[in-house]
Amino acid sequence: MSELMKTAPLALAAGLLAAGLAHAKVPASEAERLGKDLTCSGAIKAGNKEGTIPEFTGKWLGAPPGVAFQPHSGKHPVDIYANEKPLFQITADNMGQYLDKLSPGQQSMLKKYAKTYRIPVYQGHRDFRYTDEVCAVTKKNALDAEVAENGLSIKGRLGALNFPIPKNGLELIWNNLLNTREYTAYVTRDSANVLSNGTINYGRTESTDLDRYNVPDLLGKPAEGPMAYNLTKYLLPERDRGGVTVAVEPTNFGDEKRLTWAYDPGTRRVRQVPEFGFDQPMTGTGGRMTIDSDRLFNGSPERYNWKLVGRKEMFIPANAYKIHQPSVKYASLLTPEHPNPDYLRYELRRVWVTEGTLKEGYRHLFSKRVMFLDEDTGQAVATDIYDSRGELWQHAFINYYYAFDVKAWYSGTSFYHDLNAGSYLAYNLFQEREKGPVLNKGDVNESMFTPAAARSAGK
Repeated sequence: MSELMKTAPLALAAGLLAAGLAHAKVPASEAERLGKDLTCSGAIKAGNKEGTIPEFTGKWLGAPPGVAFQPHSGKHPVDIYANEKPLFQITADNMGQYLDKLSPGQQSMLKKYAKTYRIPVYQGHRDFRYTDEVCAVTKKNALDAEVAENGLSIKGRLGALNFPIPKNGLELIWNNLLNTREYTAYVTRDSANVLSNGTINYGRTESTDLDRYNVPDLLGKPAEGPMAYNLTKYLLPERDRGGVTVAVEPTNFGDEKRLTWAYDPGTRRVRQVPEFGFDQPMTGTGGRMTIDSDRLFNGSPERYNWKLVGRKEMFIPANAYKIHQPSVKYASLLTPEHPNPDYLRYELRRVWVTEGTLKEGYRHLFSKRVMFLDEDTGQAVATDIYDSRGELWQHAFINYYYAFDVKAWYSGTSFYHDLNAGSYLAYNLFQEREKGPVLNKGDVNESMFTPAAARSAGK
């Protein structure tokens, strides 16, 4: 019996809970599995019986021994697996052997771009871990965290996964929204709208982030108040140059909403944006990316019914250091129709699968979103997106890597493929920038995310 079939009863329970009914907490006997046969994030510690998924070792916390690394400096990540070669490559010709481990979106990519697209599969590694302090909070969350406000908030603790042993689709979505990651970040990121003929239109932003959920001094405190702050200054394209947005994200979408202010360089005025999120287009992406597609899904989960499908084995991007090296040039990476597979690194891993179906009476460009969350991190690593007709429309994925100065995983360059148009968006590119993301430097505070800050940044 497959792991997916074993979790079928959970999918039934998720369907019953989709309307926002009370969510059961994990009993103490189940929570005791964390740190034993389950990792502290709820992943199955053992490898699979075929040996194609390795056992979780968690032998490294932060930088591995012997790796020269300067924390909080913006240095591009060190590729600790640089000497490895692919074990094999999945192509349109041999994909039939692996269909049960490929999402419909991945299968469509292989079929549509049969001559050029391939998925390079590497030796799996599960070598990194979270801190003991984060794991302790995760275990407490497993015992008493719960989804509240009809799915629009949680009762849990800051700084860690709330649902390491998820029982329904909403809990998985909240794991993606709230998890252990960087608490401060400065990033100059490029985006590239790659048209079907190979023409590239670039965007560029400077972003400052404060993730209050992960402020070290707040670890273990009740999950309430603002979740995160962001200030983004737009540099490219020229028509957006000088614009600034400031956003404040709540933890409770039932009582509060995302607050956003925008500075317009033409009028030199700051105005509050009445709504910022959902399927509004992300500035600087040529309309190829919606605001709620950052990190594959963000913001209020209110417009979808979320159903837990189960846990399964799947080829996903993992340990993606290779693509983020400063030697990677956009001209080589951003090939027509899809990114150059030479820079991608996939591993066979276990993922949690949750399916969001648009609620009756709600509006969104996407009628369904199927999310695939890496069980080792709780973060969404790939998604398949369906249009209003229920047809597969987009496939997107994030190249995550373990950031040594965060002691957690960072969402690196992501790709959003339009399977109808044959085009794609590359997002969070920083390979050609002088500095990569400056993470956890700690010199950011809440006063930097106000309407006045937006006006000042735009001058």
